[in-house]
Amino acid sequence: MAGVLVDVLIERLATLALDKVERELKLVVGVKQEIKKLTKKLVAIRAVLEDAEQRQVMEASVKLWLDELNDVSFDMDDVLDEWITRVEKHLLEKQEAQGADVVMATKKTVCFPFPSSCFRFGQVDYKLFLRHEVAKKIEELNERLDEIDENKQRFNFQQNTPRAVPELLQRPKTTSLPNARTFGRDSEKNLIISKLLSENSEESEVPLIVPVVGLGGMGKTCLANLVYNEIKTHFDKSIWVCVSDPFDEIKIAQAIIEELDKDNSSKSSNVLQTLMQCIFDLIKGKKFLLVLDDVWYPKSSQWEEFIKPLHNGAVGSRVLVTTRNEDVATLVNATTELVPLKELGEAFCLSLFYHSAGMVESSVSKEFHDIALEIVKRCNGLPLATKTLGSLMRNKKNNIREWRDVLKSKTWELKEVQQDVFRPLLLSYHDLPLTTKQCLLYCVIFPKDYVYDKNNLVELWMSQDYLNANRSKEKTIVGQNYFDELLMRSFFQDIEIDESNGNIICKIHDIVHEFLQYLTENNYLILDLEMDDSEGKKVPNDQIRHFTLMNATKRDSFHLKCKNLRTLVHINSNSISIDAMVEMIVQLKSLRTLILWQWRNNGLKEIPETIGGLIHLRYLDLSGNDELEELPSAMGSLYNLQTLQLVRCRSLTRIDVQRLINLRHLYVERCSSLRLIKGIEKLTHMQRLDWFNVLDGCDEGGNNLEHLKDMNQLQGSLTIDIHGCPDMVENNAAIMKNKAHILELDLFFGGSEDERQIMNRLEPHPSLEYLAIVRYEGGTFSDWLSSLHSLRVLRLSHCLSCEILPSLGKLASLESLEIWKLHKVSKVGVEFLGIEQGQTSSSSSVFVSFPKLKQLVIDDMESWEEWEEGNYENITIMPFLDQLTIRSCKRLKALPDFLWKKTLQKLNIIGSPILHNLYGQENGEERTKISYIPSIQMQDFLF
Repeated sequence: MAGVLVDVLIERLATLALDKVERELKLVVGVKQEIKKLTKKLVAIRAVLEDAEQRQVMEASVKLWLDELNDVSFDMDDVLDEWITRVEKHLLEKQEAQGADVVMATKKTVCFPFPSSCFRFGQVDYKLFLRHEVAKKIEELNERLDEIDENKQRFNFQQNTPRAVPELLQRPKTTSLPNARTFGRDSEKNLIISKLLSENSEESEVPLIVPVVGLGGMGKTCLANLVYNEIKTHFDKSIWVCVSDPFDEIKIAQAIIEELDKDNSSKSSNVLQTLMQCIFDLIKGKKFLLVLDDVWYPKSSQWEEFIKPLHNGAVGSRVLVTTRNEDVATLVNATTELVPLKELGEAFCLSLFYHSAGMVESSVSKEFHDIALEIVKRCNGLPLATKTLGSLMRNKKNNIREWRDVLKSKTWELKEVQQDVFRPLLLSYHDLPLTTKQCLLYCVIFPKDYVYDKNNLVELWMSQDYLNANRSKEKTIVGQNYFDELLMRSFFQDIEIDESNGNIICKIHDIVHEFLQYLTENNYLILDLEMDDSEGKKVPNDQIRHFTLMNATKRDSFHLKCKNLRTLVHINSNSISIDAMVEMIVQLKSLRTLILWQWRNNGLKEIPETIGGLIHLRYLDLSGNDELEELPSAMGSLYNLQTLQLVRCRSLTRIDVQRLINLRHLYVERCSSLRLIKGIEKLTHMQRLDWFNVLDGCDEGGNNLEHLKDMNQLQGSLTIDIHGCPDMVENNAAIMKNKAHILELDLFFGGSEDERQIMNRLEPHPSLEYLAIVRYEGGTFSDWLSSLHSLRVLRLSHCLSCEILPSLGKLASLESLEIWKLHKVSKVGVEFLGIEQGQTSSSSSVFVSFPKLKQLVIDDMESWEEWEEGNYENITIMPFLDQLTIRSCKRLKALPDFLWKKTLQKLNIIGSPILHNLYGQENGEERTKISYIPSIQMQDFLF
């Protein structure tokens, strides 16, 4: 999108005007003047871009003008980015050469796609490059932009002022989440439920199949989800599978097995017979409910094979199918059970509209109501369209003029858009700021039903320079604002929030995804070579800037010809295909984002040194390449690299990041062989590091805790896995205490007996919200554990040498506590509750122990015999406890009476025979103490 690119270009030109860069340009005649000319033209063009972006939908000539602007902007961005990189790289190497610690004789040459002579400090070659290459390229760009600037005059564009992004971080998070309410679907819901729950001992078909058919955006998934959650307890097994296009019986079967038995090894098989037999065995004699959401066009032979094992279920088993096409209902032989989902009634649409707009229907004035009614009529009864337009009006509640503008928009007259829902989506889309539009469009680099991760999306947007609009803020904060804006406007759905770190995962509705593909068809392409031939004939061309290739299986299945790519995503292809692709990738000099995922096969074994030529690269994802043993030394040439993803690269033993001075995000989780991240201690501006292995010693044989000491910008989640007992230096200085942005911390210890000193040094910042301590052998826990007053979740696991539980009762924010396998603990006393000596007697002040604790789980404590009852006057203990689970505590004799609070809703006593006998007797005295609890599970054996 030209608007975002123009902003990036203006920023790059401003960078060239900085003193440190300008000094390098003094001998480049005319370049400074050319920069001024470019900037002036770009500022003038930017002033009309919002009008141009809106008019391109209706006016082909405007779209052509924008395409031309896009082309020159992309070329200009490459030139300026390369120029800035060269200059800054030259300055960096000159600075290194002057440093006392640099040993030039052993310094490796950095691989760049331009002559090494450019970086011979102060030599004539470097200045000649600036004089000839840069001056010539800037002059050519100015000439091309001249023509575009002149052509814009004939369109009489309206000038505008770019809008600022709302400060969404100050808004309540709850306002941006979709509401679970439904409108006007009670009759369809009741009909579906009646079909699914009907009991007929003479049923001839097992399972009974009930299709729900309706147009995209009609609310089929929402209705199916509502029904599923309301009736799933009526079945022995309930399974939800999102199918989508194409119908892949292997993937669907794997998903079903995952739901039925998460630990079943068959789910990883790619053999249909194995999967079908597994399902056949798992559902034998069981009454099940299976939802197949968004089924498109399975072949008859596919469906016949898929349905075979489902016949082994019990009478009353049901399959609920949602689909856009009635032909699917015919294919699955369920036309008599079909439930058509028609347009939503006008009254219900109006209620949904007001709800999405955050308005109370009964209090809306007649003037607003009349416009709302006209808008709703144009949604043609589509709930998605109604909801989208309602969200659009959320920020226009008190401005009748803006409501009229929406009603009168020319978008309603659009004839070329084939699906009615696109019209209201266009209105909502055009209401976004240019920068947020571009971020939304970029989501189509992934296929339908992809699960988006908020943090990852922000990093991807950053790699494309979409987050440069606000120089006064961190780019990540700008990106989070954009995401929240899109979330509030209902462009995302199926929202899930990770309670430990606040990150969000979500999806994009299929219709919204199709809408975005419609808007980006000339610049974005997804090619899945497992799909049928008609889809496989699409071939990317030079217009394509963002390309996704999936499931390539042969060397000759695809030849990459487009040279202007800025994004390449290559997913799940065999080793022959991916090796051939890598050979082509190094020719894509404009790449900003490169993703080479591999989850099905072993993937890449090596990366060529020529990857150092991708100097524009900001984002590199090599996740899942199990056989990749090392990264090339030329990786140090990727000066602009911001994000490096190496998740599950299990054969990597070391990586060198010391020259990646712009690296901000490094992901190495499940890199089980990784011993050393060389130079990581120098990257003090690193923001995300998910996993850090610590080994014995502090030499180059492995990482050391000291390497983390100055990385105080780290944020989000961090796992530290300590093997053995690493050396401790620097007078035991704190390592984690100054990391205020780390919210989730997992500490895995190596089982050494002398670990108390290590734990003392790992005291987190008081803002920590989640903590897990695993395999700690230090005997007693560090005192700092009792002072983390922001901590919400705490897990202590496999701490086999600990005889006493830490004092935790004073943790003011703790909501969930899990204690597992502390085998030497035989008694839990007042110290656990945070009660000090003498505090159990009467006192003038009231003490609250575990003031916010809601969930307590104590599991597999093989020596635990006593939980001290005590005499607690003026002491309140766990006043909000909601769920209590005691599992596999075979020697525990009783539970203290202070646990039996009226707030307790769930009590689970499992694999603890003494407790089972004590509390399990229906008329026993101890049973009466807990009889008020709504949900009680007593089981004297483990599953």
